Amino acid sequence: EISQEVYKKIAYRDSTEGIIALIKTKNHTLDAELIKAENPLILIAEAPEKPGNIGALLRTADAANVDLVCIANPKTDLYNPNIIRSSVGCLFTNTVAIGSTAEIISFLNDKQIHIYAATLQNSNNYHEVDFTEASAIVVGTEATGLSEEWRTAATKNINIPMQGEIDSMNVSVAAGILIFEAKRQRNFN
Repeated sequence: EISQEVYKKIAYRDSTEGIIALIKTKNHTLDAELIKAENPLILIAEAPEKPGNIGALLRTADAANVDLVCIANPKTDLYNPNIIRSSVGCLFTNTVAIGSTAEIISFLNDKQIHIYAATLQNSNNYHEVDFTEASAIVVGTEATGLSEEWRTAATKNINIPMQGEIDSMNVSVAAGILIFEAKRQRNFN
């Protein structure tokens, strides 16, 4: 038990439930043992910064039951309270790894996993992609998109055709569209 004064100093928000937990964080090292599926579907987010977007990506990954979520070059602590809150706890239901872009690309190449980079540059409509084999869907930030490193390493660069005035959408929405297309092609297995 702690005093109310101490609680107020460590609580992240004013409107809290009055509960504090001390947890040991998981090891999020990229390791071959993380992938149990023979034909994995992986979500990769490059350099995400906004906790709300990271949380939404984790919720989407859980909803689709992806095999692994990788955060490349993270700009925010994975245990940021806003990530935990916006993920509705899905940080703890997903298998999550953190690494550099180079480490993750090397890992995917070693495992012969196709890389599909969501980008506007030199890309094909995502409907033209066969996601039934081992696949990694890579999304970038809304501000800068994906780095050249990912676009070059990709098996194929893909886009989501848009009909309005805007040329980009929220990263978690884009990831959801791509992930669920992959799941549809796999008969939701």
